[in-house]
Amino acid sequence: MTAGDYIARIVDVPDHGIRLEPAPDSTTPEQANEVNLLGLAVALALGSAGYHHHPEPRDPELQTLDALLAGEVTMPWLSEDPAGETTYIVCESTSTGAPKCRVEQRQL
Repeated sequence: MTAGDYIARIVDVPDHGIRLEPAPDSTTPEQANEVNLLGLAVALALGSAGYHHHPEPRDPELQTLDALLAGEVTMPWLSEDPAGETTYIVCESTSTGAPKCRVEQRQL
């Protein structure tokens, strides 16, 4: 893991979606633009991995990107295959500043 990387375990919350549990040495951005870029990269990786939105709408006042990345809220994403104990979202910083994320099975 290098500076600027974000890794979080995907925790399934039945009937509500998922919660991200960041690894202790994950970097969560502080600038609004960087938070938005990471949130978009996470959403694209989840979509590519077969996750889809739960029918329950998101509460925009409570379920913010900051809270999602910090692991404080559940977001309405579901998978056909619920995440196991070792399913993670792995985001690496790139030279362009935009993170690149993927969903993978991993041991930390």
